[in-house]
Amino acid sequence: MAFDHKKSVTFRLAQAAKAQRARAGSYLSKIGLHPGQEAVLKSLFDNDDQTMSQLAGALGVQPPTVTKMVTRLSAQNLVRRTASKSDGRLAHVCLTDEGRELVKNIDRTWKRLEKEAVAKLDDKDRKRLRKLLRIVERSLSNAPTVDAADAEMDDADAD
Repeated sequence: MAFDHKKSVTFRLAQAAKAQRARAGSYLSKIGLHPGQEAVLKSLFDNDDQTMSQLAGALGVQPPTVTKMVTRLSAQNLVRRTASKSDGRLAHVCLTDEGRELVKNIDRTWKRLEKEAVAKLDDKDRKRLRKLLRIVERSLSNAPTVDAADAEMDDADAD
């Protein structure tokens, strides 16, 4: 019997993530942002004056992705990129006053999105869902690399 992926947890998780991203994109566009850019601004709001590498690490993305986002946010005067005083190869990124002000709108947007996403869940279910999603996230983050997982599956198939 074929695997019914539509009944799998990971398929439902992916579908929920797509719906969340689409809804967030709709709200973020109203404040002049694209999905992902709000995470850069929030990260800098929490810990301003980060290097591009630090920002990439904090966001869990590759450095070229951060470079592209910072370039766009800089063009909107939401962040400022400056060369490091101690190492000219490093660039530091800071929020501008406009960027800091926009974070208030981001917070309102996230609150609205959160309210919509869990509107049909009671407090107990919300808490349980957060806990379960943290477990799934840790499981996927700590899983062996794809090559190692493929080797394990090949070994299991040989038995």
